[in-house]
Amino acid sequence: MGEEKVAIEVPKRLYDEIKKRVEESEGEFKSVEEYVVFVLEEVLREEEAESVFTPEEEEEIKRRLRALGYL
Repeated sequence: MGEEKVAIEVPKRLYDEIKKRVEESEGEFKSVEEYVVFVLEEVLREEEAESVFTPEEEEEIKRRLRALGYL
């Protein structure tokens, strides 16, 4: 048995966008749920990290995230 789960509601437009990304992931993600769990874990992990980026590094990160479609 896996971890206990709870339901979270998201707007339909957001669900549809995530579903599209899952389908385009070429098998990296098997479901919307798997994608959402991955993203949330990444966000939490980033918040726990104590490194501080320079303004230049932050701009480079934002540029990369935009290129990936996250921003």
